[in-house]
Amino acid sequence: MNIILDTNVLFSAIRSSLGASYRLLQRIDQTSLQLHISTPLVLEYEAALKRNKSLSDTDVEAVVDYLCHISEKHGIFYLWRPVLRDPQDDHILELAVKTNAMIITWNLKDFVPAAQFGLTVETPRGLLKLLENL
Repeated sequence: MNIILDTNVLFSAIRSSLGASYRLLQRIDQTSLQLHISTPLVLEYEAALKRNKSLSDTDVEAVVDYLCHISEKHGIFYLWRPVLRDPQDDHILELAVKTNAMIITWNLKDFVPAAQFGLTVETPRGLLKLLENL
């Protein structure tokens, strides 16, 4: 199953080991999931984690390097902006269209237009439930 993690999911997983985001991140390389990334998404991950200040820069780099290691990397050239309510998230939609991936986010309302591209948007909790039923 192809997936893209919105930055809020990664941020939630790093902040707390109690939630669905953390459980999903723990399973990301042990399941049938294929994570997809692009340069803008990696830069967003890094910037958000460094702003948090709960991790050292070295730890942030280790997390981002790990995600890059296990992910399929893509260049994005569509630039259909703006499509989403938050134009800062359009690069995620563009990556999802290219890879036919499910967008995993806590902000489902931000990605409502993804449906017009035939894409699924799910929360980390929802994805974990889907995986349990496979």
